[in-house]
Amino acid sequence: MYLLYTIFAALSFFLLLKWIKRRKYCMDVKRLDGKTVLITGGNSGIGKETAVALALRGARVIIACRNEDKARKAVREIKARSHSMNVLHMEVDLANMRSIREFSKTFLEKEKRLDILINNAGMPSVLDWTDDNFSMCFGVNHLGHFLLTNLLLPRLKESSPSRVITLTCSNYKYQKLDFQDLNYNLFPFFTYCRSKLANIYFTQELARMMEGKGVTAYAVHPGYVQSNWTCHFSFLFQLLMKVIMFMFFVSCEVGAQTVIHCAVADDVVTDSGGYFSDCRPAKLQAFAKDAGVAKKLWEASERLVKHA
Repeated sequence: MYLLYTIFAALSFFLLLKWIKRRKYCMDVKRLDGKTVLITGGNSGIGKETAVALALRGARVIIACRNEDKARKAVREIKARSHSMNVLHMEVDLANMRSIREFSKTFLEKEKRLDILINNAGMPSVLDWTDDNFSMCFGVNHLGHFLLTNLLLPRLKESSPSRVITLTCSNYKYQKLDFQDLNYNLFPFFTYCRSKLANIYFTQELARMMEGKGVTAYAVHPGYVQSNWTCHFSFLFQLLMKVIMFMFFVSCEVGAQTVIHCAVADDVVTDSGGYFSDCRPAKLQAFAKDAGVAKKLWEASERLVKHA
């Protein structure tokens, strides 16, 4: 009898984990032949899975990352899995504004189209500083992508209808922005939360500014994903998180589904500026829908990157 109880408990726990980790898959099979996609941080995790999926649909896929060796390895894997040779990499360091400017200049000189920009690269909850003295989370997760998107907007508008997809996180709800200290770098988790909230405001203001210009924008929460973000932390923390991620987090392939959905689905066009999770629009906390704050953040971000 004890053995039966043990088996029942184990089975129930397994089914509970399956229920917790259930996610929708993008079922849209639209082709992207002739389209160009740029994915930051496309050498690993969600970015790499997104690159494979979009290359399979015929897109020209460019992954942008700072480590050339990892990028070359990722490109080989993406090509093999997608059976597409139209995959390449370009080097950029989102923690360095000069690098972003140089990258954007090179991109605009070489690439005649940009149909989908996916701001995927992210920095986890670390207390560090960028080369321009911004907190690492705010500098990479928000300001780096803010500058990159603005520099590439001319090509996005020329290639319209085009899309900008920025990865965020549901953890945004645990913090609000403090305009007296946007560079907040005190408690790692709260620093991360603020940067993810900034991603949402950025998406909303970008959508407002691009209304009628053929560029739509989406903020995506991919779920809690089994990616390699723990590499920034101690071995003990990595070991602990591996257990937790195995139990409760989804795979990178599953985490990429909402990003893919926002990149290809036609029905998302009417939800420009929206927040998406599980391949559908999701609700935001009221404070995260404040258009005045979104505009104020945009203006503050312009000043910060201009002087970097």
